[in-house]
Amino acid sequence: MTFRAVETLKHVALIAAEDTRTSARLLQYYGIETPMLACHEHNEQQAASRIEQALASGQDVALISDAGTPLINDPGYQLVHSLRHKGYRITPIPGASSPIAALSAAGFSCDHFSYMGFFPRRGSARRQALQWLATSPHTTVFLESPKRIIKTLQSLMPVTGERPLCIARELTKLHEEFLHGTAAQLLQHFASHPPRGEMVLIIDRQQASGTADDDAILQLAATPAYATLRPSAKARAIARHLGIDRDRVYRLLMAH
Repeated sequence: MTFRAVETLKHVALIAAEDTRTSARLLQYYGIETPMLACHEHNEQQAASRIEQALASGQDVALISDAGTPLINDPGYQLVHSLRHKGYRITPIPGASSPIAALSAAGFSCDHFSYMGFFPRRGSARRQALQWLATSPHTTVFLESPKRIIKTLQSLMPVTGERPLCIARELTKLHEEFLHGTAAQLLQHFASHPPRGEMVLIIDRQQASGTADDDAILQLAATPAYATLRPSAKARAIARHLGIDRDRVYRLLMAH
């Protein structure tokens, strides 16, 4: 919490909170007595009407989420989108955001990065995410829960190989921790240390090698990330991934 955030919450007429019970503890800690209104993914449209009434009468309203920043994998998009289109001024009060906090301390290149939200659980969305990772020239950031991190790391192993990963756990809390290693090494760590707490998963960008033997190309082509691609698209993606000539990859795939 910043001084600006505390002062803002004290002086607005109404606080729209993702969970008023959770936020009540925060407000009590800072001595904030401002009335609250629930605004979450199940009632956002209804809450927007009440908030617009307050704004129309000249009052200021604050929007907060349980943790992190509203709209960044938290409720608030419908509300902010609607109010923007109706001409109301939206002022951000910067605060904690786990993807940015994790990037700032992980030690990976972040001049270009892709934030993907929660890692897809299943189906085509999961396959597409793995395909993206196999060829992405950018550092990639996901959110993940302790219940799913093992399965996610298992899916990542054949795709990321020896690429460095970082898991940032319990950011800004008492047990904050940064874990570095390959997907296989992190899996081994969790075998003896059961995962706990919400996590940010960061995958370092793919470094183009410029060289690769035929066996390495075919091994990569057989991984799940490329299984559903047509030969031409597969050749292009693998060539980009390895930093080699696309025609060479295509000829090799056609020969096998």
